[in-house]
Amino acid sequence: MTAIKIRVGADPREKSTPLFLDLFCRGLIILCTFLSVILSSIAVCDGHWLLDGRRMWGLWYFCSLEEHQGSVLGSQSFKASSNCTRHLEEAGVDGLGVGLAACRSVITLAVVSAIFGLELLVMSQASEGRDSSQRWSLGAWLVLLAGLMAGGGVTTFVVLLGASATLFGFTLTFWGQFTATFLFFLNGMAAWHIQHIEPLLLSGHHDKLLK
Repeated sequence: MTAIKIRVGADPREKSTPLFLDLFCRGLIILCTFLSVILSSIAVCDGHWLLDGRRMWGLWYFCSLEEHQGSVLGSQSFKASSNCTRHLEEAGVDGLGVGLAACRSVITLAVVSAIFGLELLVMSQASEGRDSSQRWSLGAWLVLLAGLMAGGGVTTFVVLLGASATLFGFTLTFWGQFTATFLFFLNGMAAWHIQHIEPLLLSGHHDKLLK
């Protein structure tokens, strides 16, 4: 009877022993997801994604640029005029307003999904057992869903403005959103895979302890 008590008391200690590699990977996934959310939020709020000559295309509005003569060595610079508008028909483009509205809506929802996914990933580390596993799995799916929606939004933006788009015309905020989209995919897939790899790691760890 005493031996049974000792064995029952020893099992929870072994199961609760965390692996350094597991903790490191989960912490890295959470950190990268946090940075991706910040990067995507900045890109969406700024919205200046494409520069086409003297026209600036954004998620929220369209602006025309005015050329100004610089005072140093006759340099030239461009400055956004004050007549920015959300009515793209005024810019001579028909049917683009609906597409950009759908684009910014999808990307905004992607950021929201990533925020909730990040919250669940963090909360899973503060709990144990089945609740922790369920929260981690749901958070991983939400981050992966954010990657899918963000990828769809970026692709829609490029397709809508493909005639005016050039590789060097895209701004830093666009490439920031592109990077955030890639990280959403990467972190979501990593979080999903580590949830399925963990039982194998723990079984191997328990076998070493028994030996």
